[in-house]
Amino acid sequence: MRLHAGRAGASEVAELAVTSALLRQAADEEIPETLRVYRPAGPAVVFGRRDTHRPGFPAAVESAVAAGFETCVRGVGGRAVAYTGNALVIDHVRHQTPAAAGLNDRFARFGDLYAAALRELGVDARVGAVPGEYCAGEHSVNARSVVKLVGTAQRVVRNGWLFSALIVIDDAEPLRRVLTDVYAALDLPFDPDTVGSVADEVPGCGVAEVEHRIRAAHGVCSRPATPFESSTLAAAQDLLPRHLV
Repeated sequence: MRLHAGRAGASEVAELAVTSALLRQAADEEIPETLRVYRPAGPAVVFGRRDTHRPGFPAAVESAVAAGFETCVRGVGGRAVAYTGNALVIDHVRHQTPAAAGLNDRFARFGDLYAAALRELGVDARVGAVPGEYCAGEHSVNARSVVKLVGTAQRVVRNGWLFSALIVIDDAEPLRRVLTDVYAALDLPFDPDTVGSVADEVPGCGVAEVEHRIRAAHGVCSRPATPFESSTLAAAQDLLPRHLV
């Protein structure tokens, strides 16, 4: 499995486009199975495609921008999520035919994988949705069955899949505030008390420690990172409009 580590651009919308390009290339067998791990450049609210069709979407975007968060639209499923630079995004792409096969198994497998990695750091991590959480999913990873720490989502295309995970490592309080406004505008249920972070569970734990555990869980802890190919970056430029608000 190939590893990409670090950001490819200066904005979150650019990062989403790069991941979309990787998925397209994996589906076309232009690249091998690839794991991408990166720390976001800064605060972002990333909306699901369904969110864009809700009457309150413009107001939700306005509230996020007013709070200092970049706004964009992701390709995978789910509802709005928010994060700062104190987070970790893990994107896994692979060629597979048929790509839909094993969708539920992937949710279960990766949920267990990330929960186990966080337990190694001292988090009481469990798989399962917390009532009232943002972007609710039965294979979210929570702490103590009280706060959400990791959200997972998938995108399946012909002959390929993307499994994406977001780990909130710190800055839970500003995330609670912005998500409260965003979900109110979208008229979706949300309990701000369900927003958690790894640092709240294990004080002093940072992005580097979490990334090390995640890489180890995927078996690529000592694997050198591969630079992004020019063809990937060019394809990402073409796909960028799909992720703009």
